[in-house]
Amino acid sequence: MAQIEIRLPKMGESVTEATITNWLKNVGDTIEMDEPLVEVATDKVDNELPSEAEGVLVKQLFQKDEVAQVGDVIAIISTDGDAPVDSSDAPAAEVATPEVAAAEITTEVASISAAMNGNGHGEISKTGPSGKFYSPLVRSIADKEGVTMAELETIEGSGQSGRVTKRDILGYLSGDRKEIASAAPAASMPATTQAPTPTVSAPQAAPVSGGGFLSNIKEPVVTPGPDDEIIEMDRMRKLIADHMIMSTHVSPHVTSYVEADVTNIWNWRNKVKKEFAAREGENITFTPIFIEAVVKAIKDFPMINVSVSGNQIIKRKHINIGMATALPSGNLIVPVIKDADRMNLNGLTKSVNKLANNARNNSLSSDDIQGGTYTVTNVGTFGNVMGTPIINQPQVAILALGAIRKVPAVIETPDGDFIGIRYKMFLSHSYDHRVVDGALGGQFVRRVGDYLEQFDPSREI
Repeated sequence: MAQIEIRLPKMGESVTEATITNWLKNVGDTIEMDEPLVEVATDKVDNELPSEAEGVLVKQLFQKDEVAQVGDVIAIISTDGDAPVDSSDAPAAEVATPEVAAAEITTEVASISAAMNGNGHGEISKTGPSGKFYSPLVRSIADKEGVTMAELETIEGSGQSGRVTKRDILGYLSGDRKEIASAAPAASMPATTQAPTPTVSAPQAAPVSGGGFLSNIKEPVVTPGPDDEIIEMDRMRKLIADHMIMSTHVSPHVTSYVEADVTNIWNWRNKVKKEFAAREGENITFTPIFIEAVVKAIKDFPMINVSVSGNQIIKRKHINIGMATALPSGNLIVPVIKDADRMNLNGLTKSVNKLANNARNNSLSSDDIQGGTYTVTNVGTFGNVMGTPIINQPQVAILALGAIRKVPAVIETPDGDFIGIRYKMFLSHSYDHRVVDGALGGQFVRRVGDYLEQFDPSREI
């Protein structure tokens, strides 16, 4: 029987694993080439994976909600239409049952592999005596820190089904380990014995990169009231929460503000928007105009377009602008306009509209949200005058665009000053003070404001 192995493909920079969220074909179903086979979710985006062959699906090696690594065989397709293979004839795939994806950041895979070589403390199996599952990341941390299986069994897990997450074990290590370990049995328990539950919850902690130390920050324990509603965070919200906490720990944030007069832009857009929509079949918004000004300012101040790796500053050659986009679910995603400096205003408009529509329709590809070097977020969409945005790591700066307001302003003319009505907005520029000082951060946002104010109202598009 001719069989084709379907492997989990590489789905973007730094993505090393994906969760199987839904099989679109069942064992025994006929499938065509490039027909959707399975839905997967990474820590970046959700995707439908097409079939790489035509035939009959004879085996699913991963079940719904299980995690597969890039390169793993996830399914087998028979190309000659044979009957499905009995799953009992083949060994079960060794896959990790998922805990919270956000608790296991994929960028630590390299350190996991090194730690799995062992350090003399004995091998930690993926399933404990109590039947509790331990992920590769948790096992590698335990191996490096000399945590025994008996100790692991005493840690109260906050993950799905009580599984121990990275945050749980780091909290255990940063707390009074001896006190907690004393509750663990001296020898391994038989498989039928339930592990004792510690009377003191392990403190929550988060690792802080760039400082070489562990931050012992404890999260408050909140007791809900009798009339309160408890809402479980979805996968994307957990990822966003972890990413935001990590960013504030890694980068000392500073925010500079500039007010810009965008009257010329306001009047120009009102003048051309109907003609543009009739000609191009889509609307022109303010966002591509603002992104164009940001790109010009980055070319003037290229040290804004950098990333930090340890003690090294990586100066980016390409200018890839991320645009924070709110989803109907209330979550946030950041699609990226690649090489934005090579596009004219028409091209930027089409890219902005396409990415925004794909984000709202949940049809972004992994590549659409990879490789950003600077991010813009439009808080004015929600009627906010200004904001203090959090840097989208590993970038070093982010710009928040406030609402455009009609305000009284002093207008200077050769014949004297007078009060007039102008359209103005605030620009809020947050930056990483490790590598962007106040002068650079302030000059950059001022330059963006200057480009907006100098917009040519007679411009053709």
